[in-house]
Amino acid sequence: MLVRRVYELSATFPDDERFGLTAQMRRCAISVPSNIAEGAARASAREFTRFLMVARGSLSELDTQLRIAHDLGFAETSGVLDDVDSIFAMLAGLVRSQTDSSRAAKRRPHEAAQRPTSRP
Repeated sequence: MLVRRVYELSATFPDDERFGLTAQMRRCAISVPSNIAEGAARASAREFTRFLMVARGSLSELDTQLRIAHDLGFAETSGVLDDVDSIFAMLAGLVRSQTDSSRAAKRRPHEAAQRPTSRP
């Protein structure tokens, strides 16, 4: 799980980063599944998609912060960055499926009006 890995990784950072990079990375990591869960609880695909995009933004922030942590020599972050890449791909698939289902739902009423109503 990404959150656990970020917590474990950031626990090794210098103490003076506790309220800086450590806290920021942890907030971003928690924000990803939290926004997915909140969006899934919403009433529409459009709202779900909006929350998926917020989750993607948090994931992007985390990606940047992991790279900064690596550049500062705080930790080896390649494994967690691999997780981030995988989650990016999953989020892209979810967004695509929500967009596709939303488009299909919009077409259905129109298509229903076009169906022939002939009876035998």
